[in-house]
Amino acid sequence: MPGSDPSPTEPDSTAQVLEPTEPGTSPKYLRGRALRRYALWYGLALAAFSSIWGGVGALLLPNQVQSLEFAKFFTGGDAGVDLQKLTALKNAIAAGTASATPEQSRLLGILTDFDASRAESLAFVTSIGLIATMVAQPLIGVFSDRTRTRLGRRAPWILLGALLGAAFLVAVRFAPTVAVLVVLWAIASVALNAAVSPMGATLADRILDDQRGGVSAIGGFGSFLGGVLGSVGAGAALSTLGLNSYFVFAGLVAVCAVLFVTRVKDRSSLDLHVPKFEWKSFLLGFTYAVRTRDYFWVWTARVLLTFGYGVSGALGLYMLQSYVKPALSVAEATKLVPLLALSALPATVLAILVAGPLSDRLKRRKSFVFAASVLMAAAMAIPLISATVAALFVQAIVAGFAFGIYIPIDQALVIDVLPDPNAAGRDLGVAALAINLGQALGPALAGTVVSITGGYTFVWVVAFGLVALAALAILPVRRR
Repeated sequence: MPGSDPSPTEPDSTAQVLEPTEPGTSPKYLRGRALRRYALWYGLALAAFSSIWGGVGALLLPNQVQSLEFAKFFTGGDAGVDLQKLTALKNAIAAGTASATPEQSRLLGILTDFDASRAESLAFVTSIGLIATMVAQPLIGVFSDRTRTRLGRRAPWILLGALLGAAFLVAVRFAPTVAVLVVLWAIASVALNAAVSPMGATLADRILDDQRGGVSAIGGFGSFLGGVLGSVGAGAALSTLGLNSYFVFAGLVAVCAVLFVTRVKDRSSLDLHVPKFEWKSFLLGFTYAVRTRDYFWVWTARVLLTFGYGVSGALGLYMLQSYVKPALSVAEATKLVPLLALSALPATVLAILVAGPLSDRLKRRKSFVFAASVLMAAAMAIPLISATVAALFVQAIVAGFAFGIYIPIDQALVIDVLPDPNAAGRDLGVAALAINLGQALGPALAGTVVSITGGYTFVWVVAFGLVALAALAILPVRRR
């Protein structure tokens, strides 16, 4: 029957599924329909969740924050000011081709404060959300390892996280201030990641070592495609639905989570053997994986790369309005952000589809991760050479190709170096913490750099340095 797990009594069960040796754990998908079905729904579910980060994170939140900050700084007679023209005047004065009247000088002073405030506010919103997620995600991993239900260990968390996250996405749309937005987005982020983390653990639960690169590639493809389509969709929806676009993303993630759980059902975990809970071993357990050599360096490299990537991408909408020359209007920048993501799609898809299976065939992960990190660092230098829209397109394509190599193989490498397969949820939660830590620090640092330097140039300098360090950090890993 489509959508049900092959039963041990079916003729093709033994060919497609390796039965678990421990009660309450998951079967391994070997080949055939069972493996294909899992890979399909895994990729689609990750695409849905990634559309949130691509659409909401890249466009809806920045537009919402900018709108709230604009209303705070440009009041009364200033409410109709044209930011694009004011930025063009600022650039002309800096180039020595124009001078400002007293009234223009006043507006330029407000523009400087507004520019710093919107960058800091967006960084604060995203960073608090990621910090909250960073604290919760490893805990969720541990609890999912110990969950005993008829639906299995992971499914209850996937369902609850997705549905609660969708509800709070709807609430985010109505946030009246940045402070309220921070709280609502933090809760939504924690809930959504409470679904994503256990979903990632199903890869360790159900897929054998020599197939993880390929299945990770499908998941990576889904993640990237979801991010791109989310960005494109948000750009299109903003012009018609405005901030009501949040409803679309909330509905999508809820539906796809339900479909994943029902179409690739896990076995019951009611018979799972769960050790007695002890606070000391519980807390020390989070440090267990990081105290092993290979996991530590893979984890460190992941923090650095996502930190650098987070720095470079945190203020993309604002960079198009204030860094490139000539500066764009908010409407032009909103339309261009999805095109930047879309331009990288072919290169990223090619890299994902080739790199994952190739790493399985060559039985190598480390060299791929190192090459991707070096290429990513090179991409960060491109906007420093040319502060133009064209340069940002080149940067997006090169970085997209590098990320396409990195996404599936880094995930496979993390699973390869797990010290305890029976605690995959916990240790993959700690691995996900590395991503969240990097992404949380990225926007915070980007906002601080803009506030201190008054511009965006050093954002790229910092991003380049962090990603270059990530390449060096992967070298001590002994596992190939």
